Amino acid sequence: MADQNEKILQRLLQQDGNSICADCDSKNLEWASYNIGIFLCTRCCAVHRSMGAHISKVKHLKLDKWEDSQIQRMIEVGNKAARLKYENRVPACYRRPKENDPQILIEQWIRAKYERLEFCMIERPSYTSGRMEGFLMKRGKEDSRYQPRKFVLSGLHDTLRYYVKEKREPKAILRISELNVVYAPSKIGNPNSLQLTFMKDGTTRHIYVYHEDPEVINNWYMAIRCAKLHRLQIAYPSASESDLVDLLTHDFTREGWLLKTGPRATDSYKRRWFTLDDRKLMYHDDQLDAHPKGEIFLGNQLDGYSVRIGAPPGAKDQGFSFTLFTPERVYNMSSNSEQDRDEWIAAIQNVLERPLSPQDNSISARLIRKRGGTNPKSIFTGR
Repeated sequence: MADQNEKILQRLLQQDGNSICADCDSKNLEWASYNIGIFLCTRCCAVHRSMGAHISKVKHLKLDKWEDSQIQRMIEVGNKAARLKYENRVPACYRRPKENDPQILIEQWIRAKYERLEFCMIERPSYTSGRMEGFLMKRGKEDSRYQPRKFVLSGLHDTLRYYVKEKREPKAILRISELNVVYAPSKIGNPNSLQLTFMKDGTTRHIYVYHEDPEVINNWYMAIRCAKLHRLQIAYPSASESDLVDLLTHDFTREGWLLKTGPRATDSYKRRWFTLDDRKLMYHDDQLDAHPKGEIFLGNQLDGYSVRIGAPPGAKDQGFSFTLFTPERVYNMSSNSEQDRDEWIAAIQNVLERPLSPQDNSISARLIRKRGGTNPKSIFTGR
């Protein structure tokens, strides 16, 4: 009978919807929740187990013994039917996680579905209201200490404000429509953390925050997305919802430490934290700097932008060097391995091959850096 049940499970895996994880779309299925009736990957199974057996009862597809009643439950439900039930009212602004997304996104998605039944209720989640306020721990601009700061989001006014003192004027007012937010657990060292990124006075500004409750920080992430979607729907009433959702937030294409020289061939290499944010290649002294040390706009390859393996003539090759050519300057960088170098080149090349959008041209026009006095200077000439 055990062999027969295992064969039934394998047949069920071939049915529509059952060949990918019910929660993250991974194709590596080894587990199932037999009371819910869904097939899972190992990572999502761990979250199901952490919720407790009163929510989800999990078994391995091959290593555990399956009862006939449990097999019958899997036959009756399956991933497709379960999604229709547990994802019935997922807000359009909600980011559905994929296989390699941050742990907090996957965990809160699973808990929202099965523990809180968030997407089965008629009442809309609070983060879709366009307004949210609360305290987050924020990293200081000039030091590494985190202090509690009150944040107030207003989709109606297109603002995210934060306060040092509640009864005083806000310390800063950010425009939601120009704000990007990403999960930043590995960078900040807290699993429940976010990085807010926006442009101010021609350069990029980063704000780092966290909260002890993962549900709270995840709700802030979704609230910003929901507010941005509402603003876009007003600005572009004829655009499809799916097209607008793609514009809400974006993860950084790539980040990591690289060695970089100055503009002269004789300049020494210095270690910098690089962030590829769409068409902006930023470099920082430290990965938690409030501002980049420099920013490079990546245009189209037909306009004089290219990236190649090796150091430019006259420059020292560190072993895994590559060179970025722009109309304004040549940038010499070096990775710590051949694989890392090749992945950086591939990521940059992918950007250079894309045509520029009107938004890209707007960013290029605004991206400047003030240096020495009050005269704005193009960031392309900065070291």
